[in-house]
Amino acid sequence: MAYRRTERIIRRQAERHDAIVAAAGRAASEGGMAAIQIAPVAARAGIAAGTVYRYFPSKTELVGALVASAAEREIAAVRRAAEAAPGPLSALAAAIATFAARAARNRRLAWAMIAEPADADTDAMRLAYRKALAEQFEGLVSAVVAGGHLPEIDAAHAVPALIGALIEGLAGPLAADLGGDEAKTREAVQTLTLFALRGLGVVDARARGLVVQAPNSSTSP
Repeated sequence: MAYRRTERIIRRQAERHDAIVAAAGRAASEGGMAAIQIAPVAARAGIAAGTVYRYFPSKTELVGALVASAAEREIAAVRRAAEAAPGPLSALAAAIATFAARAARNRRLAWAMIAEPADADTDAMRLAYRKALAEQFEGLVSAVVAGGHLPEIDAAHAVPALIGALIEGLAGPLAADLGGDEAKTREAVQTLTLFALRGLGVVDARARGLVVQAPNSSTSP
């Protein structure tokens, strides 16, 4: 009986931890990282602020948990899209389109996770996500080059530019306002995916075909 009680407690603690992180994510989706404050997050999660502090003694630790959770989710989505594709070039296109679609459908959080001005602690935590994302795309680009589908290109230089273009074009302050319109979002994702493929050296006709085939309706972050 004691074992089962301990199991229930552990499960309940894990659920509460996840609920707090999810509430922080909703706050960041509306107001960026600055919107993550203990009392409002507690209210969103339906618990007392003191309870949040038991799980996360500081805002910095809560932000770190959110970044880690969102990063794991985003990289897993990109990886799944690539693994489901039939070849290296279509895998790259699918990964780009998936990342772009998820950024377009939760623009505020996507921007907050990568480029929003933030304090040094937050920036350091986000850097790990950016590096992991870059490594994922570098592997895909290198596989395409190795397969002879692209001219020789230095993925370590090209990939940061690719990620920057997608984020600035879809979630940055100068990005077009999509107004929640699904057709506009789909068009924006296709435009930026095509732009990225062209930038990497995929000839236009083939790039257009890859964009048509690539998924762009992934669940938002």
